[in-house]
Amino acid sequence: MKLKSIQTLILLLSLASLWSCHKEFNKLQKSGTVDQKYKAAIKYYEEADYFHAGTLFEEIMPLLKGDSTAERSQFYNAYCNYYQGQMQMSSYLFKTFYSTYNNSPYAEEAYYMYAYSLYKDAPEFNLDQTSTLTAIDALQTYINTYPESKYAKSCAENLEELRVRLEKKAYEKAKLYFTTSGVTIANYKAAVITIDNFKRDFPDSEYNEELSFIQVKSIFELAENSYFIKQRERYTETMTRYESFIDKYPGSKYLKELGDIYEKAQKRLKDVLKTEQEIEKAKQEAKEAKESKETELGKI
Repeated sequence: MKLKSIQTLILLLSLASLWSCHKEFNKLQKSGTVDQKYKAAIKYYEEADYFHAGTLFEEIMPLLKGDSTAERSQFYNAYCNYYQGQMQMSSYLFKTFYSTYNNSPYAEEAYYMYAYSLYKDAPEFNLDQTSTLTAIDALQTYINTYPESKYAKSCAENLEELRVRLEKKAYEKAKLYFTTSGVTIANYKAAVITIDNFKRDFPDSEYNEELSFIQVKSIFELAENSYFIKQRERYTETMTRYESFIDKYPGSKYLKELGDIYEKAQKRLKDVLKTEQEIEKAKQEAKEAKESKETELGKI
């Protein structure tokens, strides 16, 4: 019973303290001078009370002249947003600070925090990666501008992580086109093109072997589902891609399946070439018959 009473007393004292602080903050907001608010904001910031510090910085920044207090207020306010998890706002504020005070002793750190806030805000690989590209550009710019900075190593690690995220996104996109290709022949085409783009953008990726395998299958399926006029070209490309695959991945686990596809493509190509010859022969015979008829008519 005694312990419970002590706990209740502590709770009441805490609530009273919070109320007193709240009352004091409201009074400062309503009647405090700019100087008083600035000093209080710095105090709140140093005590890690970023909500109250940020609130006061936002109020006084438009009223401060272009001196060290204005500079420090903008810099600390950006951090207030960062520490509260407002990454989009903190990236904007740090970038604005850098643009406004690019000769400031805080400028290098501000640009790093701009890039780092973008990195923290970048989405998972399965979501839209537009903001990831912005973060990559900012991190790379920082490294190029401040190569000897204490933050350069961290930036390089963040950069690599985001690039891996883009690689994963591109890999999943390429696979998705193939797995949904049964819906429309256009997806086979998209899979082929997307995989070519992937291999260009990520030449050393661990996914290239699997995607090259999927690409050969996509071209073969595309040939199978194409109009006759396109089949010779696409069966030939299937065989060419297969030969490139076995040259690059001679020990691949996909060789047997691709070997079967190669044999089918060879057979289909022979059939196509035979049909083309028959069509050409029929055309020639029809032409000769027409010419012969015209000759006979001319004799009448």
